[in-house]
This record gives sequence, structure tokens and C-alpha cells, in this order.
Amino acid sequence: MSSKPVSQMVTVFRSRLRADAGADYARTAEEMERLARAIPGFVDFKQFVADDGERVSVITFASQAAHDAWRDDPRHRVAQQRGRDHWYAEYRIQVCELVAERTFVAHADD
Repeated sequence: MSSKPVSQMVTVFRSRLRADAGADYARTAEEMERLARAIPGFVDFKQFVADDGERVSVITFASQAAHDAWRDDPRHRVAQQRGRDHWYAEYRIQVCELVAERTFVAHADD
């Protein structure tokens, strides 16, 4: 197990799509993930869908500056507005500073 000080920023994006979100949403979501991954300081992106349809995305950047660069990217801003206008029934965004991280990885010989 390891522990180290960190200053990463983690965004938790919880959402529910409208029934008619469709392929336009999926294409834009893929494009936005590609763009986020290209931001210097991008660390990780994971997405999960719960049985009740709620979607949760967890996006990590190495710093506040990297996070802000993604938040303020003009293409991302356009996609955000399209989401409010066309795709999302609801969403909630939580931006958190990572204050601690602990990891454990079992080895095959353990």
C-alpha cells in the first residue's frame, strides 16, 4: 500500500439523459472525452451507468489549472450548452480537490 500527497482535481459529473438524447449526444460525448484527454495535465476519465439510468463520470486532472483549462475550453462550453438545451434531463457537478490517495494492488504471488 502506498500513500502520497496530491493536488489533483476530481470532477464528479452525475446526470440523467432525456429519452431522445440519441446518437448526437454519443458522438459529442466521445469528442469531448478525446478533447479532455488532450489537455495537458489530464489524468483519467471513467464513466459508469447505474441500473436506474443515472450516469456518473469521474474526470481527474493533475491541477486546478488543467481542470480550468478543460472547463473553459470553448468547444466544451458549446457542448455544455447543447447538453442543457437538448440532452440532459438533469445533472450535478462536483469539483473536488484530492486531499489523499491510497492504493493497493495484490500481486499474483501474494
